Amino acid sequence: MSDLSNSQTDRPKVQIKTITENHHEQRIDNYLLAILKGVPKSRIYNLLRKGEIRVNKKRVKPNTRLYIGDIVRIAPIVVEEKVSATVPTNLIDLIESRIVHEDNNLIIVNKPSGIAVHGGSGLSFGLIEIIRQLKDKEKSLELVHRLDRDTSGLIMIAKKRSVLKQLHAALREKNNVQKTYQALVFGNWPKRKLQVNMPLLKNELKSGERLVKVHPDGKESLTRFKLLRQFDGYSLIECEPVTGRTHQIRVHTQHAGHSIVGDEKYASTEQNKNAKQLGFKRLCLHASRLELVLGEEKLIVEAPIDEEWRYAMNNNLTDIHG
Repeated sequence: MSDLSNSQTDRPKVQIKTITENHHEQRIDNYLLAILKGVPKSRIYNLLRKGEIRVNKKRVKPNTRLYIGDIVRIAPIVVEEKVSATVPTNLIDLIESRIVHEDNNLIIVNKPSGIAVHGGSGLSFGLIEIIRQLKDKEKSLELVHRLDRDTSGLIMIAKKRSVLKQLHAALREKNNVQKTYQALVFGNWPKRKLQVNMPLLKNELKSGERLVKVHPDGKESLTRFKLLRQFDGYSLIECEPVTGRTHQIRVHTQHAGHSIVGDEKYASTEQNKNAKQLGFKRLCLHASRLELVLGEEKLIVEAPIDEEWRYAMNNNLTDIHG
């Protein structure tokens, strides 16, 4: 009798959550990812599609925003916390060594190339899961923005829901947050090429892979550029995305005729093969500078490109002067 009772007790139950100020105006998918740790993103989207997660008794889409007082009903789900068992200690140590700024509101990490920002799509963990394990006393750690897996550089993680909302608003309104990247591209970037202002259309394949192209039906997209160094057959450029579209810098440089070195989606196989022989074994795109205003504090954080990239550029490419 007691065994049956314990079995029934261990079964997952319906969860009823009332939205408070901490999650006001948050998207339902992001809310669920935060509270259902261990549940894959694909499964959360599947539950939303089936109506097994409802808000105020109604079916909702992943981008539905929550408001104070909303009632969220979550069907019984087995939640498995596996992050602590799967993140190697050396990787935790690496990420800890790459924290370039931390205060009561914010953590800024110089993310290595090759590490995704979050788990999913076959990955059991990403940067945010590593940071949550590293900073296990912090209960509200959330990514402020994202970087592609193969892009390195500065990424912000908010410690408070209020800080997350403030920075999201600043990014949305293009106010008080400026992100600057460096990229090594193929060919000689023209000094007079200061911007690309072309609409971008995103396509998602059945495999989940995202491909973006310049298209008149796409969303308005603007990137500003500055030539930093000219090499024989390569250029180091500075990139400032005014808008924040998926793969924006990668597609705008491709459209300008100068794809980014190591870009397996938007550069040619032959170009990348030649670049690898010179020591460029990664996507040469790096988020190098963050400038933001948070409350009354102005913060500027910079991170140089990684040593392997810098060594290959300085030792295997020929500078063009004048």
